[in-house]
Amino acid sequence: MFRAIQTLQGTARRSISCSAVRRGNNVPDKQKLFQEDNGMPIHLKGGSADALLYRGTMLLTVLGAGYVVYELVKAAYPQKK
Repeated sequence: MFRAIQTLQGTARRSISCSAVRRGNNVPDKQKLFQEDNGMPIHLKGGSADALLYRGTMLLTVLGAGYVVYELVKAAYPQKK
């Protein structure tokens, strides 16, 4: 039990005294990437992840619009009892 408390104290002391690893400022690099005139739309300049997110969003939008139209048609022509 005492050893566990000592380990916990040592871990807490180290985490407070050590500073976090700082990485360089990558904002200027991103600005260069997104301001470059290469004919690509801005929403696709981030790479394949952006393209995947864009296509997924468009797919969900089209499916959602289709479902809304389906429900409206279904509501406009109620079933006969």
